[in-house]
Amino acid sequence: MMERRSLAFSMFIHTGALLLGIFILAPIAWLLIMSISDTNDLTTIPLRWIPQTFDLHRYHEIISLTANSVGSAFLTALRNSLAVAILASLGALAVAIPAAWSVSRANGRLNFSLYVVVGTYMLPPVALVVPIYFALSAMGALNSVFSLAIVYLSILAPFTTWLLKSNFDHVPAEIEQAAMIDGARLDQILRRITLPLAAPALTTAGLFAFLLAWDEFFYALLFTAKDSKTLPVFIADLAGGRVADYGLIATAGVMASLPPVLIGFFLQKSLVSGLTAGSVKG
Repeated sequence: MMERRSLAFSMFIHTGALLLGIFILAPIAWLLIMSISDTNDLTTIPLRWIPQTFDLHRYHEIISLTANSVGSAFLTALRNSLAVAILASLGALAVAIPAAWSVSRANGRLNFSLYVVVGTYMLPPVALVVPIYFALSAMGALNSVFSLAIVYLSILAPFTTWLLKSNFDHVPAEIEQAAMIDGARLDQILRRITLPLAAPALTTAGLFAFLLAWDEFFYALLFTAKDSKTLPVFIADLAGGRVADYGLIATAGVMASLPPVLIGFFLQKSLVSGLTAGSVKG
């Protein structure tokens, strides 16, 4: 009976995993098919799920360096997205590491302040857009990649602090106390003891911050224009004309998904370790 139950349970788990994989990968597969399909294949009724010919000219078009072309606009948006995501995620880590460590070592005395900070993360973006817009406008900081990164930092810092705090809680405080007895300063304890032990959590927090900044659309749409547009806004512009080239939109989507996918692939071991480190007691 136990063997039958185990077999049935195993089949249930594998079937669920297969269905979940299909559910997640099917849109990505369709995006790839659209990017290499001829325009006639995408507009034919009934729809052709498998293209008759593979058309790769859109990939050449999207990375073209010709001035005032779709490719040059895409590469500019790609550069802007990378700059904004990297600046915002590094800034979020720089703010979150000392904040999370302080709250973690305060033995609950600062938890209320953390809840207040995280509460700001739950506010809808539309509630903050007007004061942020007027503040940036008064400083002459609209249409700037750096200003957009600062706006993202205000969103990412509470989330990153909360994520790191749960992982710092599981770094043994006795190790830090022993180092303090030996004469180590607070900054030395943080740099040489706590951060190396929490390295997977730092990778996870940085990756999540990068992905959130990479995919953000609302603030980027309102606060950027022309040469400061990011990839989500660029892709939306492709669909905003009279005639939308759905194959080109799909190609831009495929290219835009490559950086986070590659980063997640190469950092997957640290990502899994960081996600599970805060879920068990050390």
